[in-house]
Amino acid sequence: RKFGWDTHGLPVEMETEKELKVSGRNAIEEYGIAKFNDACETSVMKYAEQWQEYVNKQARWVDFEGGYKTMDLNYMESVMWAFKELHNKGLIYEDLRVMPYSWSCQTPLSNFETRLDNSYREKESKAVTLGFELPEMKAKILVWTTTPWTLPSNLALAVGADIDYIRFSYLDQDYIIAKSLLKKYKKELPEEQLIIKDTFKGKDLIGIKYKPLFDYLVKDNKKFNLDSAFKIYGAEFVTTEDGTGIVHIAPGFGEDDQELCKRHNIPTICPVDEAGCFVYPVTEFEGRHVFDTNIDIIKKLKEQGSWLKTEQYIHNYPHCWRSDTPLIYKAMPSWYVRVTDFKDRMVELNQEINWIPGHVKDGSFGKWLEGARDWSISRNRFWGCPVPIWRSNDPKYPRLDVYCSIAELEKDFGTKVTNLHRPFIDDLTRVNPDDPTGKSMMVRVTDVLDCWFESGSMPYAQSHYPFENKAWFEEHFPADFIVEYTAQTRGWFYTLMVLSTALFDRVPFKNCICHGVILDEKSQKLSKRLKNYISPLDIFAKYGSDAMRFFMGSSPVMKGNELNIDKEGEVFRDSLRLSIKPIWNSYNFFCIYANADNINAEYKLESSNEMDNYILSKLKDLVVNIKLNMDNYDLPNSYAAIDSFFDILNNWYIRRNRDRFWQKEVNNSKLEAYNTLYTVLNIVTRTVAPLIPHLAEEIFQGIEQQSLNSVHLQDYPDVNSLNYKHELVEDMDKIRSICTTAHSLRSKHNIRTRQPILEVKIIGASYLRLEKYSKLICDEINVKNISFIKEIGNLAELKLDLKFKVLGARYGAKTKEIISAAKKGEWLETKEGKIQINNIILADDEYELALKAKSSNMQSLSSHDALIAIETNLTQELIEEGLARDLVRLIQQQRKELDFDITDKIIINLSSSSAKIEQVLNSFIEYIKEQTLAESILLDDKVSDNAVKIDDVQVSLEIKKY
Repeated sequence: RKFGWDTHGLPVEMETEKELKVSGRNAIEEYGIAKFNDACETSVMKYAEQWQEYVNKQARWVDFEGGYKTMDLNYMESVMWAFKELHNKGLIYEDLRVMPYSWSCQTPLSNFETRLDNSYREKESKAVTLGFELPEMKAKILVWTTTPWTLPSNLALAVGADIDYIRFSYLDQDYIIAKSLLKKYKKELPEEQLIIKDTFKGKDLIGIKYKPLFDYLVKDNKKFNLDSAFKIYGAEFVTTEDGTGIVHIAPGFGEDDQELCKRHNIPTICPVDEAGCFVYPVTEFEGRHVFDTNIDIIKKLKEQGSWLKTEQYIHNYPHCWRSDTPLIYKAMPSWYVRVTDFKDRMVELNQEINWIPGHVKDGSFGKWLEGARDWSISRNRFWGCPVPIWRSNDPKYPRLDVYCSIAELEKDFGTKVTNLHRPFIDDLTRVNPDDPTGKSMMVRVTDVLDCWFESGSMPYAQSHYPFENKAWFEEHFPADFIVEYTAQTRGWFYTLMVLSTALFDRVPFKNCICHGVILDEKSQKLSKRLKNYISPLDIFAKYGSDAMRFFMGSSPVMKGNELNIDKEGEVFRDSLRLSIKPIWNSYNFFCIYANADNINAEYKLESSNEMDNYILSKLKDLVVNIKLNMDNYDLPNSYAAIDSFFDILNNWYIRRNRDRFWQKEVNNSKLEAYNTLYTVLNIVTRTVAPLIPHLAEEIFQGIEQQSLNSVHLQDYPDVNSLNYKHELVEDMDKIRSICTTAHSLRSKHNIRTRQPILEVKIIGASYLRLEKYSKLICDEINVKNISFIKEIGNLAELKLDLKFKVLGARYGAKTKEIISAAKKGEWLETKEGKIQINNIILADDEYELALKAKSSNMQSLSSHDALIAIETNLTQELIEEGLARDLVRLIQQQRKELDFDITDKIIINLSSSSAKIEQVLNSFIEYIKEQTLAESILLDDKVSDNAVKIDDVQVSLEIKKY
């Protein structure tokens, strides 16, 4: 996997402008294009070391030395090839079109760039309602616009042919407006003072001439050929949702406007320069930014009697994704890819891609493809791959040449080409071969390519295809897998798809994870401007990169949803505590006791012990599940499987087998326990290495005693070599469910885990066979007696809860019948475990079936086929034993805090004013000494300030080595 650097484009130019303290095209040209581009090249590589440190600490395996940069000569040559291939297919053309335009960056943007991230945001504009004079009708037609600055460029008006319009008189002046929108102007046009004169359809207005608001364009009528201008036309885009039902048309500043005017031979006039300022012929506002002229234009409308109303209008408005300034729409010459010619093919090919989450295929990406428009791929900037087109500078002798390689350039221009950047590429000129006078020259168009065109060329350009590595590319294309965030459905994923379809008629990738957006705690996107995020390197230093991997990989963001992260990165603390540390704890347990016992554990896949075989079977489940989930590109469930397994390993297997690890004699049972735990750790690290690479490597090296081979160079575990005891797993999973439910009942009745209880009852026929595990269950639940009962009888009842929304969507009118029957209890459970109502078999997601216990000391198991009941009354003897167990816990905790070795024997000084403690020692002193390796326990009644409370008993203790 090569590391790739997107080194061209507007982001780099903007940062370089800041560093050089120059701004705008003119300033850059004065500074010198060569020097500016040199600074851009230096700028993009200044973060190289930081990126390499970040990527290495993240444990991403990429090739930095063999990586590619979009500014590399070879890469740019492949991009040139792609452009010419498109040209050869008739997919490249030049046109003057209205485009989203960033006046702050002085460059047009693609339509998809205005859809990136949160480019649309609220903007407050001055909306004005004004009247255009209709001399023929002796009336004014009312128009509403949120861009008063475009009014000097007005060339037409548009109405809806089938919309109802009304003519009325107010203060001796006739007006025309859409009938349904008159009520919006009650304040300006009081209803009681209006005289309704006529109603008619919009088609009756089509063709009527109106008087221009201003004479800026009229003065040059011959130059602009405005014979068809200043008339009313019909247009389907006119609605009555807002405004007046009449739309002002300025073809230089609106896409719909331009299309309408093209159909009627009205020229596109754009009297606004690259900086967003007015130019000739709008001389009155010449040199002023268009947004700054709104107030003066409205003032001028008032002076000439055209104004009716001004209002503050808040609407979602596109902003530049780099400078954060509001865009304008402006007619610009540009080179286009004719995407509309093959968009249907893109829609077809999209069905071959496996999208994660699946709804992206026919949702955001599929719909974007269906509505794809021709792509503007040229930018009037400096730092980028050149548009490889040379054309004659004399229109009398037209010629256009498109180049696909350095060899072609060198052949035609007779010079060595070592740099494709401006201004060097601009210096390549030659005499026009089609000019018999020999005076005109072939000169390159000055534009550079959209950097998205370059990033979309990555699959072939990274290997310098087709000039080199042709066989390699054809073998490895399309890519198996790609991942990026959701906005790239309109960015990188899209441009990859466009170019791959156009050039190869193939998908660019087979599988795609489209993750969601990461936000701060205020649900704002993380950005350098807001400085609302913690550095990844700081996260690595504080929590480790595996903690970040685990958190991100298991989060909803991998399913395309949003994810909030606080500025301090505290969210990663839980990942470290709940996921990473439990894994480390199992390894740490093995190391401590294996070293203490001087055990050299062996790799064993079988054991004579049922608990060993159970964890080995669950290990196989883990390997199978992770492989299956990874094959399906399902990271959250892969990480969830790790959490689930280590919960079983730590809180069941290791805890229930501590006596085997701790017994003094090294017998077969002890050896099998160590061998099993070692084998589990070996297989687990090889399984989870792609998901938690640092931790897997550390544990693997630890258990393999610093192996020379990395865990990442080991074979992935062979599932077929692992054993699986089906009946044992079924039984042990049921036992764990019993114990979990019993602990839940304990908690419900405020009975501590270490407090023994008298009895537990397991009620349910399918659990009778677990009686042979009675001791195991009793030890885990901390109960003295256990009994198994076959029949539940009237101790509980099955309750059916229907999911009304799901049923309603699927069964329509039948839903009421299903609900009614269920309430009456007219349902049954089939042999297959399904629910049947009125001869309808319900799907699993249409209901929930629960066993509801009637007594508070009972609770149903999650399988809903059994009950657990505990005795909640405690005898004095049980209470004392519970105190003894809690004392052991306190002593062990202090041993750990004092960093005593597990083999250190101790002396305990115990203090309490309660007679209960003395009674506990009388009854359980040998138990306490055995559990804590205590040689003696001394008791007094001098309780210190740091005493601990157990129920109603105050206890303080001091321990020291024997």
